[in-house]
Amino acid sequence: MKVAYVIEISAVIIIIFLLIIFVPKNKIREASVILMFKQLTTWILGLAVVQLNWLEYPDRVFFSDATQTSFSFEYICYPALCVFFILYYPKQYGWVGQFVYYFVYCSAITILEVLIEHYTTAIKYNEEWHWYSTWLSLFVTFYISRKFYLWFFKEKEKGDSYG
Repeated sequence: MKVAYVIEISAVIIIIFLLIIFVPKNKIREASVILMFKQLTTWILGLAVVQLNWLEYPDRVFFSDATQTSFSFEYICYPALCVFFILYYPKQYGWVGQFVYYFVYCSAITILEVLIEHYTTAIKYNEEWHWYSTWLSLFVTFYISRKFYLWFFKEKEKGDSYG
């Protein structure tokens, strides 16, 4: 079995386990909305990026004949990470603390993706895609997802200056 397959299957199992453990029962409704909204944004962006040939997913476990994008990462892992991002968002901090939260979150995910891209065949960056493309797309989609979450649940939070 290829290393890319092991990473993809392991990531899905770990993410599902983390969702079960770390999403509070009283936040399941919110987590579901966040997950579905992030799935929408990452799925559209992921399909566009692959169709434009900016990046590739050479080895995929799930739905490899149906789509050229990675179902596991675009539809399960990134959206689930967004659930944690929003549910544990540090709304009590000012804009600097909130920006640091965005920065650390996006950087950690980007570093993992770059390592996977470098050492496996799960993802391949083409000339038009770079690590900072991933970082920026994560930042923008997390920001949009957070704004949608606040709008959908009609939350006005004191001290929530960065979004």
